[in-house]
Amino acid sequence: MPTPSRWDARWPDGNGCRLLLVKIAIDTSEAPAAIGPYSQAIRAGDIVFVSGQIPLDPSTGQIAGDDLTSQVEQVMKNLGAVLAAAGCNFGDVAKTTIYLVDLAHFAVVNAAYGRFFEAPYPARATVQVAALPRGVQVEIDAIAVAPHR
Repeated sequence: MPTPSRWDARWPDGNGCRLLLVKIAIDTSEAPAAIGPYSQAIRAGDIVFVSGQIPLDPSTGQIAGDDLTSQVEQVMKNLGAVLAAAGCNFGDVAKTTIYLVDLAHFAVVNAAYGRFFEAPYPARATVQVAALPRGVQVEIDAIAVAPHR
């Protein structure tokens, strides 16, 4: 495991109090490996920032499924694996962003995505983009609040 880096934020409260957050990289073989200079996720204190996941099968490295529904399901499985490696689950997710090449596919993506969450649902943004890695149609990232142990 890499050495955690530290973010040092000093509070101007006159007492010299400091907040020290440890930044830890999260890595699991149950989701596709990062294909660039980024981590699958970063945990900073109780917040987990999960990098965007695309529909790659982690065992083959190939795009999963022939249809958009199965690809969204693979994206969500990948997100779930990274969340689990960070000690979280979908119930801990506070915010997601969905990136679509074509917003005309919103209803299909929304239906598949929705099967992974229960109320209260996370906040969410959905945006159309010009292109995504490997020519896929969907990418989703997440921010979660890790449970206290």
